Amino acid sequence: MILNFWWQRTTCVGLALTLLFHLSIGQAQADRLIQDRPEAGQTVTAAGSPPSPQIFRQHIVSTANPYASRAGLEILRAGGSAVDAAITIQLVLNLVEPQSSGIGGGALMLHFNGRSLQAYDGRETAPAAADQNFWLRDGKPIGFQEAVMGGRSVGTPGVLRLLELAHQQHGKLAWADLFVPAIRLAESGFQISPRLHQLLQRDPGLRKDPRARALFYSDDGNALAVGTLLRNPDLAAIYREIALHGASVFYQGPIANQIVAAVRQHPTAMGIMDQEDLRRYRAVERKALCFSLAATLRPKHGIEICGFPPPSSGAITIGQILQTLTSPEIKLESRSAPGHGPPSTHAQWMHLYIEAARLAFADRAVFIADPDYVAAPASSWDQLLIEPYIQERARRIGPRRMEDAVPGNPGPVKRSHALMPYQPEAGTSHLSVADRFGNVVSMTTTIESAFGARLMVGRSEGGGFLLNNQLTDFSFQPRSAEGLPIANRVEAGKRPRSSMSPTMIFEKNADGSRGPLIAALGSPGGASILHYTAKTILGFTQWGLDLQSAIDLPNFSITGPQSIVQLESGHPQSERLLNELKAYGQPAELVELTSGLQAIARLAGQWTGGADRRREGISLGD
Repeated sequence: MILNFWWQRTTCVGLALTLLFHLSIGQAQADRLIQDRPEAGQTVTAAGSPPSPQIFRQHIVSTANPYASRAGLEILRAGGSAVDAAITIQLVLNLVEPQSSGIGGGALMLHFNGRSLQAYDGRETAPAAADQNFWLRDGKPIGFQEAVMGGRSVGTPGVLRLLELAHQQHGKLAWADLFVPAIRLAESGFQISPRLHQLLQRDPGLRKDPRARALFYSDDGNALAVGTLLRNPDLAAIYREIALHGASVFYQGPIANQIVAAVRQHPTAMGIMDQEDLRRYRAVERKALCFSLAATLRPKHGIEICGFPPPSSGAITIGQILQTLTSPEIKLESRSAPGHGPPSTHAQWMHLYIEAARLAFADRAVFIADPDYVAAPASSWDQLLIEPYIQERARRIGPRRMEDAVPGNPGPVKRSHALMPYQPEAGTSHLSVADRFGNVVSMTTTIESAFGARLMVGRSEGGGFLLNNQLTDFSFQPRSAEGLPIANRVEAGKRPRSSMSPTMIFEKNADGSRGPLIAALGSPGGASILHYTAKTILGFTQWGLDLQSAIDLPNFSITGPQSIVQLESGHPQSERLLNELKAYGQPAELVELTSGLQAIARLAGQWTGGADRRREGISLGD
C-alpha cells in the first residue's frame, strides 16, 4: 500500500532547520575535528516549520552539492539512466567536493531496475605486497594521523571500475557523453563554497602537497576565498582520456604510472602500491543483504530493508540495531510519542538504542571483514540477523547501561577472531537517483578522510585528483594480546571493512514477498553513517515523518561497544538528553555530527527527495 498519508503527518512531529556556519574554531578543537569529524558541516537547530516537499513525476536526483545535482539532472533529461546520472555526478563531485570522494577512491552501489536488486563493490584493495604487520613499527601500531597522510595509506582505487561495470549493464547514453558536464565545469570553473573554503583552511596536511597547494591556496598559504572561480584543467584532461578510452587508461599507462609514482615517491610516507595492483583491480558484484522490519504505520505488511553486505558493515549493523529495538524483549514505555516529538528525543528510547548499538558494534568488531578472506558465522551473514539471535542479544539490555557489551555467538562454531580496537573513520559522500525508466541507484562514495591521503595526482604543477587513505580502515593491530587474529587486519589484495551503507526500502506484500520500492538513501560520516541511516529509516517508516524531516532529526552516534554516546551539538533536544541519560548510566557528550544524508522516496506514484542541509545537498527533478 502506498504511503502517501505520510505527507500529512509532518506538522505533528517534524523538525525544521536553521543553518549556522561555524567558520572560526580554535586550534585544539580543529585538531580533534580533523581526526574524528573531518567533514565539517553546519549546525542544525529546531525552529520554524518544515518546508513543503517538492514533488517530481519523471525522475529525481539528490546529491551533496548543487553542481552535482544539476549535472545529474542534465543527464536524466537527456534520456540517461540512473547509472548514467550517477557516473556524471561522481565526476562532478570529484571536482566540487574533492574532500569527500573522487576517481582516486572507492564506492558501493545498489541498483534496482524494478525487478532485481544488484550490489556493486568498488571498494579499494590493499597492495599485493602488504601483510598483517603493515601498520606496525617496532611491533606497535603507528599513530593514526601519521598513517593517514602520505602514500602508505593509499588503497587501489575502485570507483571507476565500479562505474564502468554498472554502465555496461545499465547505461543508456554513451560513456563519453557522461564526462561532458564535468569536463565543462572543470574548464570553466566553479565558485568555492563556504564549506569547501573552511575545510581547506583548517586542514594541516593538504598544503604540503605541491599540486594541491597550487590548486587550492594563495601564495600566502591561505585557502582561496569563498566565491573564487576554481578551474582544474588537469582533471579535465584526465577525464577526456578516460572518456575516450574507458576506465582501463586509469589502471594502465601514464595515469597509472603517475598514481604509482605519487604513492611510492612520497617524501615522508612512501607506499608500496605498484602498477600490477592497479592492473589487477576488478569491481565485484555481490548479493544485497536484506532484512524485514515491522512498521508501526502503514504498510500493514511491513517493510524490507536492503543494504550492502560485507565488506560493508552497513546492512548487518543497521539491521541488528533496528531489529533489536523492535524485539518483544525490549520493554519500551512508548515506542512512539505522538504530539511529543519523535522517540529519539526521549531518554528511555535513546538508552535502548545505545545498548542495541553497543551490542551490534561488538559483533561488527569481531565478525565483519572482506568475505573473500573471512568466513561468515555459520557460513551465512544472515545468522547475525535471524530472530532467535536478535532476541538473545536483546535480552542483555536492561534499565541501565550494561557493564560490558560483548560479541555474541551466532553459530555453533567457536569464535576464531578477536575484537578489533576502535579506530576513527570519516569522510565520504552519498547520492540517490531515479530515472524515468524505473531504475534507482543508491551509491556511497569515498576517499576516506577529508582530502584523503593529501596526495594529488596530475600532470602539471597544480590540479588533478586526490588519492584515498582507505588502508587506514584496516585494523592497525593484526592480533589480540592472546594471539587471536583480527578479522579486519591488513592482507594482500583485501578490501577494508566499510561503514558505507547505501540502502533501499521496499514494501512487503501480503505473502511476504518484496513489494514496490519506497525509498533509497545513504550518508557519509564514517562509522556514524550507520546511525544517520538508521535514524532516517526510523523517522520515515516508523514515526510518520517525511524524508526531509527524518533527515532533519538531531543526529546521534556511538562507534564502539565501550564508546559513549555522542549527541549533535546545537540542538535543544541534545542538551536535554545529555542530562537525562545520566539516569540510565549513559555518559554522553555534545559534538559536531555532520551527516550528509541524500534520500529519495516514491509515494503515490510520485518522487520526492530529502537533502541534508548540514552540508550543501539539494534534490532536483522533473
